[in-house]
Amino acid sequence: LKGKMTGVKALMAALLMGMAVTSCRAPKDVTYFNDLTSGAQKELSSVNDITVRPDDRLSILVVSKDAQLMSLFNLPVVSQRVGQPGVTSSYSNNNDVASYVVDRYGDIQFPVLGTIHIGGMRRAEVADYIATELKSRNLVKDPVVVVDFLNNGVVVLGEVNRPGRVTFDRDRFTLLDAIAGAGDLTIQGQRKDVLVTRTDENGHQTSYRVDLTDAEQTMQSPVYYLQQNDVVYVSPNDVRKRQTTANGNAPLTPSFWISIASLATTIAVLIVK
Repeated sequence: LKGKMTGVKALMAALLMGMAVTSCRAPKDVTYFNDLTSGAQKELSSVNDITVRPDDRLSILVVSKDAQLMSLFNLPVVSQRVGQPGVTSSYSNNNDVASYVVDRYGDIQFPVLGTIHIGGMRRAEVADYIATELKSRNLVKDPVVVVDFLNNGVVVLGEVNRPGRVTFDRDRFTLLDAIAGAGDLTIQGQRKDVLVTRTDENGHQTSYRVDLTDAEQTMQSPVYYLQQNDVVYVSPNDVRKRQTTANGNAPLTPSFWISIASLATTIAVLIVK
């Protein structure tokens, strides 16, 4: 009888331990940067500014004291008016400047300068290059060139509150910026295994895994600084996955453990009798 009671106690202890492990494991899985402490310093991955890539759309504005010269290099937006016989073109009245789309070779067609190659350049480098060309060819004596990206963005999918394309107009855009722009991860999002895929100009795709619970691993990842058109995918955690099957999370519910405890108690009573 003593041996039987010992077995029952062991069974009950195992059940209680299982409940404790299940209840205590979750918090660390949903908390960012568990390794950070007050005053901790982490080294970031090499800083990567966004560079010009094919299909990028750029706004390029040349400013000069000579208004006539400015008009040569700042193409106005042309709108199409439909409603009369034929289609006529008219210039907009809001001083908008036409954008430039980078071709597959990294080139754009710029007024007077013709074809110029800007692929792989940073935004500031594009501005300096055009300004230098204008001065060296004696086209403009005092050019100030302002360059902005118009269509940069990344795609964030999976267990986030607002999945979709997150746009940005900064020289640097981090993985955390993208997640914040998507409304943060849902409670069911897998923080320890975020997937980032990147496609280079030659069509080669590389995948990276990031553990957001580990600050050092996250900040030293080659995809901590994102590039345009990166894809971020947050996979669902085990609880979310089990929701796709009938009664998938039943073993994790309190009612399940109460039922097991009740069954164990019944078996114990029968054994004792």
